[in-house]
Amino acid sequence: MYDLVIIGAGPAGLGASIYASRYKLNHIVIGGEIGGQVVEAWEIENYAGIESISGKDLMEKFVKQTKDLGGVIVQGSVNSIARLQDGFEIVVGDGLTSAKATASQGKKYEAKTVILALGMKARKMNIPGEDKFLGKGISYCATCDAMFFRGKDVVVLGGGDSAATAAIHLAEFANSVQLLYKEGTKCFEPAWDQKMAETKKIACGSFEKIDEIMGNEKVEGIVYETKDGQKKELAIQGVFIEIGSVPGVVVAQNLGVRTDEQGYIFVNQDQSTNVENVFAAGDATTGSNKFRQIITAVAEGAVSAGSVYKKIKLNTNKK
Repeated sequence: MYDLVIIGAGPAGLGASIYASRYKLNHIVIGGEIGGQVVEAWEIENYAGIESISGKDLMEKFVKQTKDLGGVIVQGSVNSIARLQDGFEIVVGDGLTSAKATASQGKKYEAKTVILALGMKARKMNIPGEDKFLGKGISYCATCDAMFFRGKDVVVLGGGDSAATAAIHLAEFANSVQLLYKEGTKCFEPAWDQKMAETKKIACGSFEKIDEIMGNEKVEGIVYETKDGQKKELAIQGVFIEIGSVPGVVVAQNLGVRTDEQGYIFVNQDQSTNVENVFAAGDATTGSNKFRQIITAVAEGAVSAGSVYKKIKLNTNKK
């Protein structure tokens, strides 16, 4: 039985592993997407000590450090977590989602404690045509798919920094980039606003409602309404949806971990949850004022590993 299983291989999970290794905790990291959503980031300029780096390169550094310190990363999706008398049983599939695999299918691991570093998943807009054209012109990852839209006209939907950075990256490939944000939701960091203004291919505008993403076999256009009631149509070949993320906490909820109305896992200062010996760290928690930054995810991972160490050491000393 492991001292600890860390579920999630993004900044929080890998940060937890680095500290767990230093505490000599016998542990593994389980993750479906090694590096998490950060891998999709085109450019990161706010991680302390590194002026500018891609998300992929940063997470490669995380993975290397994790492994160099003795951390073991198991790639796969968690199908289930069940309580045992003295710990937990974690069943891991080979990448199958829970919709395609039963809870009992997969390799089984046992651990005294669990850290949930589940991260976030892309938020959908739930607009007509969104599901129909997924992979046929609709994407949630500009970093992954920008190259497929070379010389084409695209739209980015969203009013935050992820939308701004997506637009800037897409401008390197696309013929034109129209960034549309819902009226009243524009909140780009000034640095990204300035970069977009300096990029001639990018135009910004607002909408009150997206009516439809149109096309036959692939995306061919988008129809939206403005605040004053005008209906507009753009002929485009790609739509990138960048309206933030939601916590990926299905596994946590099945375990009985308490979440808030938005789905974030409630944590205490030591990153513990309401379930004994279950801790949580990173973007999917209520910690760090829900700031959802790489640096706060790593910090929560470190704190959670420290809390596990104290818990196990305390229990060992009692025996």
